[in-house]
Amino acid sequence: MAYDTFIACVGVYRNVEAAEADYDLVKDLHRKVGLIDAYDAAVIERRAGGKTKIVKKHETPTRVGGVFGGGVGLATGLVVALFPFAAIGGGLLAATTAGGAVLGSLAGHAAAGMSRSDLKELGEHLDEGEAGLVVIAVSDMASKVEREMKRAEKLQAKQLKADTAEIEQDAKSAGAQ
Repeated sequence: MAYDTFIACVGVYRNVEAAEADYDLVKDLHRKVGLIDAYDAAVIERRAGGKTKIVKKHETPTRVGGVFGGGVGLATGLVVALFPFAAIGGGLLAATTAGGAVLGSLAGHAAAGMSRSDLKELGEHLDEGEAGLVVIAVSDMASKVEREMKRAEKLQAKQLKADTAEIEQDAKSAGAQ
């Protein structure tokens, strides 16, 4: 298996607007350096009762989003690994359709690509704010991404290893079912 090394940058924010502003900065950064298709990002909102909702996301079309057409990538997978009952838009992410199978696969790949302690630490980190920004980027962009997440009250980065060919194959298999 050929594993790619990514960086998972997770920022905690006072509100969704601040997280979305940094999301836009990270997107602009990737556009400027010609890597717009080389990162995933998700803005999450923590709601009353501990519910989590993905309010905005960018998924790399060359990975699972392009294969399955559902716009789901490692950032969304990591959010689901951390918050299994997260919602996207108006609906629950964990579905019983092929989309749910892709999502479950991505959550599994994201979780498998990090140590349990790193996953636990990131989840606890995100629990501290009203909003969060999760960015999965190629490892050599880590410091640049962290610099653009300037509105974050707390910022944490962890290494994530993933076999993108295996992820793509899992997405194809789920889409065929």
